[in-house]
Amino acid sequence: MIKLNNLKLLLVFLMAGNMAAAQFRFTGRSFATRSETIARNGMAATSQPLASQVAIDILKKGGSAVDAAIAANAVLGLVEPTGNGIGGDLFAIVWDAKAGKLVGLNASGRSPKSMTLDYLKEKGMKNIPGSGALSVSVPGCVDGWYELHAKYGKLPMKDLLTPAIQYAREGFPVSEVIAAAWRGYASRLHVYENYKKLYMPGGNTPAKGEIFQNPDLANTLEKIMKEGKDAFYKGAFAKTIEATVKKEGGFLSAADLAAHRSDWVQPVSTNYRGYDVWELPPNGQGIAVLQMLNILEGYDLAAYGFGSAEHIHLLTEAKKLAFEDRSEYIADPAFGELPVAELISKKYAAERRKLIDMNRAGSYTPGVMEVGSNTIYLTTADKDGNMVSFIQSNFAGMGSGIVPEGLGFSLQNRGSSFNLEPGHPNSYVPGKRPFHTLIPAFITKDGKPFVSFGVMGADMQPQGHVQIVVNLIDFKMNLQEAGDAPRVSHAGSSSPTGGKSGGSGNLRLENGFSPDTILKLLRMGHKTGYDMGGFGGYQAIMFDEKNKVYYGASESRKDGYAAGY
Repeated sequence: MIKLNNLKLLLVFLMAGNMAAAQFRFTGRSFATRSETIARNGMAATSQPLASQVAIDILKKGGSAVDAAIAANAVLGLVEPTGNGIGGDLFAIVWDAKAGKLVGLNASGRSPKSMTLDYLKEKGMKNIPGSGALSVSVPGCVDGWYELHAKYGKLPMKDLLTPAIQYAREGFPVSEVIAAAWRGYASRLHVYENYKKLYMPGGNTPAKGEIFQNPDLANTLEKIMKEGKDAFYKGAFAKTIEATVKKEGGFLSAADLAAHRSDWVQPVSTNYRGYDVWELPPNGQGIAVLQMLNILEGYDLAAYGFGSAEHIHLLTEAKKLAFEDRSEYIADPAFGELPVAELISKKYAAERRKLIDMNRAGSYTPGVMEVGSNTIYLTTADKDGNMVSFIQSNFAGMGSGIVPEGLGFSLQNRGSSFNLEPGHPNSYVPGKRPFHTLIPAFITKDGKPFVSFGVMGADMQPQGHVQIVVNLIDFKMNLQEAGDAPRVSHAGSSSPTGGKSGGSGNLRLENGFSPDTILKLLRMGHKTGYDMGGFGGYQAIMFDEKNKVYYGASESRKDGYAAGY
């Protein structure tokens, strides 16, 4: 067993070695950070410079924030296939400046009508596999584009999809970040013939700086551009998707695609120290953010200080409490009444807060209710004051690995998020939306737009949202600092698919927190240490009501780029 004094020396040594790879050095509240981007007329923050540039081009042509978001997403599906594409789902929160309100869109797809729980149980499955045809659900992205465009678009779809089509035909240079992720996913998905043919030309994934072309995707987007969303959900594309999925042993059909629809929903919120923080209701995990904030509101985080053991301890305990409820209650509301209002109430938070011991890491169970992965995030804003918080994903990186013949994209593996326990709210049912990790976020102040933001990364998303809100409001960081500040991530105490490791789970800290903080957390009973990755990807736009300007911030851990004009 390592003595604490020796452990402290070891932590200092590890920290010194790892900090060379980090982009900041944390001492108190001092860490290196990039400047925010500031502009008057429009702003775009995405995870890839090419996509941000396209978004700004669209805004300069007179396009709306929604137009810019769609155009950027189309490009990201090409240049960052490790996180998103038209084979996945999307969610959005839109600030409608004319109406002076927020609206939400749930563009997630449903499970195949012909695949049953009995079939999965007969196969002896305890979980739906994380790849392959059984994990495929209806991709909602394209329908989401057209729903958003019909309500808020200004330019024709041709203008929005042409940049992605051109990049797909001519090719683009692969970045170092994407090349590394691509290589990692291919090590698992290369067993699928069509995946290997599309994403491993010549038998290898593209290296940094290599030009990658995807003419199949160019043709697909061109047909969608000319014929609308029916080109994707009906006709030849739907038949091709069905044929490929069934060839690989899955059930998704052309009829499932034709029946798909997106839903406009009302965002839900809680007030955190005078700011209204907004998320979308289930089947996404956004209410976990609101639960965590409600719990944390009972503590003076600013007095403890950023990076203190108390700060990190409270973040972690609030997360564990909220995620236990996430595991028990978040599912498709079309298949049963969900206790959303109760879960995000201040009264419930006060009861859950009583379970936290300030001196000890805890292990919790869900509260009692009366019940009737990789990803891309982007945000845009236009000269008329409209703002979009937009998130889109294949789920686990490059999705299921099932690539419909000749269409140029991989289908998502979102179906693997279902629980196979009969009677569980998130249990598999044909035609049902699975539990979803995707969550866009928005903050308003006194009924006016303040910040549109998101943090990518599966279970990291709610944790990242809370840390951004706390950094902005409690620790008074600016928009870029709030994202560049070192993060924490907790996992292992609960899962939405029913798995539970027991105990208090594992707490990972990004480089930048002091060894003294680590030692204090260890004494509290946290299983913790430094880690180099998996802390999400952040983009944000803030509206300055006084000066009528936008501030943009983007992720320093990825290829993030915020641009304005």
